[in-house]
Amino acid sequence: MSSNQDSPIQRRLRDLAAFGADAEYTVNLGRDAFMAETQDGRLLRNNGRHILIQVATVAEKLPESFRQSYPSVDWVGLARMRNLIAHHYDKIDDQLVFAALQRRIPDLLKQLDLG
Repeated sequence: MSSNQDSPIQRRLRDLAAFGADAEYTVNLGRDAFMAETQDGRLLRNNGRHILIQVATVAEKLPESFRQSYPSVDWVGLARMRNLIAHHYDKIDDQLVFAALQRRIPDLLKQLDLG
């Protein structure tokens, strides 16, 4: 349970962990479901894109000093991914979105000792 005494960093890390759980749930539904040319598939793809935007937005709000203490994290890549999804929706490769949900998000959580 969250506490009003949590620091902004703790709250953001908790948010990242929650978004990681959302990514895991989405991936566990399967690539075929994610890529299906159905309304359900479209919803899953939109959900996956939104998860990536949320992760990158939270990461961007972490203090620079915190980010510097994790030099192996590709902070710039996260921001670029967010910008691509948010501003160039017509150029998104959903196979790459699924791969990011499947690999990049869990890797990020591991690097931050959240997963």
